[in-house]
Amino acid sequence: MTSNHNDGKKFALGALLGAVTGAVLGILFAPKSGKETRKIIKDRAEEYKEKGEEYAREKAGEVQETIDQAKYRGREALEAAARKAKEAAEDVERKVHRDQ
Repeated sequence: MTSNHNDGKKFALGALLGAVTGAVLGILFAPKSGKETRKIIKDRAEEYKEKGEEYAREKAGEVQETIDQAKYRGREALEAAARKAKEAAEDVERKVHRDQ
């Protein structure tokens, strides 16, 4: 499962880098003046920066959600283990008192 998840991430990153590279090459080889080309590159760079920041925020939210879920599950497991340990101790104590 992890391998498929990582493969998807690698594919998405490769597709993003390919799109950026294609856009930059298309702009550089288009028949425009240097000033126009620089403006287009600057505009596209800002656009990709905004998209990258948005993607990073989304992923940070997903990571935080995963962390929160793991903490919750960990607390639940710890509480369940503590209950079982208490029950086991009480059982032992009852048996000791019964046998005396």
